[in-house]
Amino acid sequence: MGKIFVAQLLGLPVFGPDGESIGRIRDLVAGLRPDGSAPRVLGVVIEVATRRRIFVPMLRVASIDANAVTLATGSVNLRHFHQRPNEVLVVGQLLDARVAVVDSGARAEVVDTAMEQTRTRDWVLARVAIRERTGRLGRRGPITVLGWSDIRSPGITELAGAPQAADQLLAVFDTMRAADVASALQDLPLKRRYEVADALDDERLADVIEELPEEDQKVLLAHLDDERAADVLEAMDPDDAADLLAELSELDKNRLLELMEPEESAPVRRLLEYSFDTAGGLMTPEPIVLTPDAPISEALARVRNPDLPPALASMVFVCRPPTATPTGRYLGCVHIQRLLREPPFDLVAGAVDRELALLRPTDSLVEVTRYFATYNLVCAPVVDDEEHLLGAVTVDDVLDHLLPENWREREGADRA
Repeated sequence: MGKIFVAQLLGLPVFGPDGESIGRIRDLVAGLRPDGSAPRVLGVVIEVATRRRIFVPMLRVASIDANAVTLATGSVNLRHFHQRPNEVLVVGQLLDARVAVVDSGARAEVVDTAMEQTRTRDWVLARVAIRERTGRLGRRGPITVLGWSDIRSPGITELAGAPQAADQLLAVFDTMRAADVASALQDLPLKRRYEVADALDDERLADVIEELPEEDQKVLLAHLDDERAADVLEAMDPDDAADLLAELSELDKNRLLELMEPEESAPVRRLLEYSFDTAGGLMTPEPIVLTPDAPISEALARVRNPDLPPALASMVFVCRPPTATPTGRYLGCVHIQRLLREPPFDLVAGAVDRELALLRPTDSLVEVTRYFATYNLVCAPVVDDEEHLLGAVTVDDVLDHLLPENWREREGADRA
């Protein structure tokens, strides 16, 4: 195995000696040396199927190629990875770190690093790809690959304290699902989490915050200035925004609601009127709603929206105008399987299921759970006593509340 750039490793599948799937590479762990010599790569961070990240020492890595990483014979410690004080995450912390070129003193940022195996079979970060910052405005120069000894590298203390851009780390995150980015953020030092949050656009940050544990959500939201926090809340699904705001003090909650645009805060305010463990508190106020004279083709176009969660796309609700919740009189729903069987120019009114039982906003979590189990659905209408559609509950929202409160949180056990 020769020189391997870290960017080539990220996301590669990891297999055991018998070909069994272990997970995917998410980062490398290195030890920075006091004398500034090339850091030794201590191991890899692997994300297993449950989204837990585990540490595997480099001694357990049997082979690395362009398509996969294979581990040597032996057991894998499945305890959650916990970074030690003398260690650095190559992707999470070294990328975007500020360095200086020894010969010229030029300022630069780390774009990538490459590891090589020494005669003693240790892996070290022997090479580093940098991009120089030139001129008073810090314009970006070309990428140059240098030996580790050709740069004045940051130390653990500098990485923990100096401000750092997040361009390269965001380039890595750009290929990952929001849930996986949230998982990665939990392994980063708090300073680095803030830098990533500052660099993400509002829509992406909103998606990531929705996947974080409750306490981490509050910490990141508190880091943002009030104007941006309100913008991020607007970009979140209303039910997730309501859940997060419900955990804040009355003062903070009301301040952020006032900063949100009225059309964005209105559905969130309605959701906050219900207890979190009722159908009203669980529902999203933005299901697919059509009038009875809409054609099947329009319904199909709406459910094809790639930004729509699969559970919410499984059902179209038919109501009298207005179609924004709370709607006019609720008439029924059309299941996606029925839409696929009907001629596209027929009206949705001819495919409406008028017999499906309804949820009321005050129904308890137990009643909502029983409803889903009874009807084998992944989405259900929530209708008030005046027959207005208020929103829809999806099965993933139910699972979020059935699982233990800390199910998104990481285990703090150290590795052996």
